[in-house]
Amino acid sequence: MPRIIETEAEERIELGDLIEMLETGPFDPADEDNFASWGPALRKLGNNRAFLADFAIDELKQRCSGQLTQNQYGAQVIMLHTGSDKFLIRANFWPGLNDSIVRNSGTDPFFYGMAHDHNFSFLTVGYLGPGYWSEYYEYDYDKVIGFTGEKVDLRFVEKAKLDPGKVMLYRAHRDVHLQLAADSMSISLNVLGAEQNQELRDQYRFDIEKSEVSGMLTRSPIEPLLALSAYFGGEEGADLLENFSRGHPSDRIRFAAVKAQASAAGTLDQRLAVYEQAAARGSPFVSAMAKREADKVAKGRGWIESCFKADGII
Repeated sequence: MPRIIETEAEERIELGDLIEMLETGPFDPADEDNFASWGPALRKLGNNRAFLADFAIDELKQRCSGQLTQNQYGAQVIMLHTGSDKFLIRANFWPGLNDSIVRNSGTDPFFYGMAHDHNFSFLTVGYLGPGYWSEYYEYDYDKVIGFTGEKVDLRFVEKAKLDPGKVMLYRAHRDVHLQLAADSMSISLNVLGAEQNQELRDQYRFDIEKSEVSGMLTRSPIEPLLALSAYFGGEEGADLLENFSRGHPSDRIRFAAVKAQASAAGTLDQRLAVYEQAAARGSPFVSAMAKREADKVAKGRGWIESCFKADGII
């Protein structure tokens, strides 16, 4: 489970103080002990009961211009600082199941009921309200290929709540939590580590009951562009896809290139050939995913061809 950081810090600091401390201090998000050592500083910001309301009011006065340009998460999150290449600071809202926003929008925007890990480490402190619940698990990232349906050794640790003032360090690619709703509206504060190539590092969704990978949460703006290259890029686009499918450092991007190549193939046989070639030459992840897609095409071949015939395509 996330590393609990014991601290009785009672001092109160401003947001600007924490930013300056992180900018000028020896902050290293890749070093677990170093990251954990900043827990007391985050707790001190959490002791400041006025700063977040003041920040929100200032944003509203500016028609939320800062959030419109800096917030990539959505309405659940207020971005508090994004101007560093080492860290981000944010506030997260966790409504209860009886709150109107959940009744109207459902639980998906808040990741409730979705077991997942993270491809970055982050500190968190309970700031307001009783705090969200989680069932905590651990797993060995290095032993996971990452294809959908892969069995994973998820080790249950405990069910716990992010109580007010409680500080924890979620460790990238190790801690898994099945997040559950807060008993009533709650807010947490986070310091997120910003590391190079983070968007290329995989984040998984898990099926706890089956103890397996149920999907990939990581998304990259490269992926939809690959599909455009396949259909409208001509020879140059085809060359780019071939290079990406064979040599990109991310397994996920390599498979996205393969899938784009297959989707633009002229016939089902050609589509199957793309997947079969990728399955033979690819990494364990690319191979497993290519085999999975090839099986789907083969099993649905009769239905696909009947649709083509009905439309006069074949």
